Amino acid sequence: MTLRHEPAASRSPPMRVLALAKYGTRAASTRQRMLQYEPFLARHGVDLNLRPLLDNNYLDALMSGQPKSRTGVARSYIRRLGDLLTVGHYDTVWVQYDLLPYLPLLDGLLPVLSRTPVVYDLDDAVFHMYYAHRSAIVRRLLGGKLKPLMRRAAVCLCGNAYLQDYVTAAGGRGIVVPTVVDTDHFCPVTVRASNQPFTVGWIGSPSTWRYVEPLLPTLLPALAQMGARFLVVGAGVAARGIAGVDVVDWTQEGEVPAIQSMDVGLMPVPDDRWERGKCGYKLIQYMACGLPVIASPVGVNATLVTSDEGFAAHNLADWITALQTLSRNPSMRARMGANGRAKVVAHYSLASQEPVVLNALHAAAERTT
Repeated sequence: MTLRHEPAASRSPPMRVLALAKYGTRAASTRQRMLQYEPFLARHGVDLNLRPLLDNNYLDALMSGQPKSRTGVARSYIRRLGDLLTVGHYDTVWVQYDLLPYLPLLDGLLPVLSRTPVVYDLDDAVFHMYYAHRSAIVRRLLGGKLKPLMRRAAVCLCGNAYLQDYVTAAGGRGIVVPTVVDTDHFCPVTVRASNQPFTVGWIGSPSTWRYVEPLLPTLLPALAQMGARFLVVGAGVAARGIAGVDVVDWTQEGEVPAIQSMDVGLMPVPDDRWERGKCGYKLIQYMACGLPVIASPVGVNATLVTSDEGFAAHNLADWITALQTLSRNPSMRARMGANGRAKVVAHYSLASQEPVVLNALHAAAERTT
């Protein structure tokens, strides 16, 4: 059980915050960066109104590989414009990523045209999709799209130091607020089935499954030789039908039990610009549930995973060696898992970041414009 040391609850009139997320509640970024703070914020006098740009129907279609509805996206943009007309009724507006992707000007104009202070939030290097776009026209028109919003925001909540550095270079004020989990919910299992095979796990989405695919020709024969199970959660249709891969769909209710059934958690990523901006969320989930981890030492992963919590894998041989070592050493798995759990509780838990987010919203609301 995580002990929560909370500031005294506010008795003043509620502070109203408009939370403009990119996706609906099925998206991890929406749940983990905004929605999971709602109960704590409510207890301390903050009324959070979540208004996503793209709803769960859009996200479900995206996850299943269905074509995007241009009409649906157009309606979403119109709805977002309607949300922006209400900004003046709030004390603070909390913006995730950008207001209207691939449309210029509006992001930077919001803090100028409205007296409502802005808190900007990012846990991915979304700026790369503009200034590093393959189209020269997009780079020219939108390369600096997000910088005016970063500069004019009261504060920018950055998922890691890489993102904070970009905000600072853009002239903004960034503070690091990791993407965290509720460690009362993400916790080690108390009883495991004695006949369960050594289970190596990965959790993610169809878009991140591509990071695992290059490992499969080497990984799957090695796991078969160990008699191990490879449990994959949320990869979608691309992983189905591959011999040696046990695929289950992601559900919010089944997420934690699936991780708890694993013995080791994997997070391979390439060393590219986008991945350097990742917040290591998979690792935080695994570690909160007491798993040792193996990860590519890219971006924040190199900070999250030391030899106390798991292994850094620089190449294919490292992945296999680490798995073989962990498969033979239950005591090592237990020790690394306990160390990882302690690190997450201290630095990457919901309880550790709730006061930080509350203070940022209050400071923004009190800022004169």
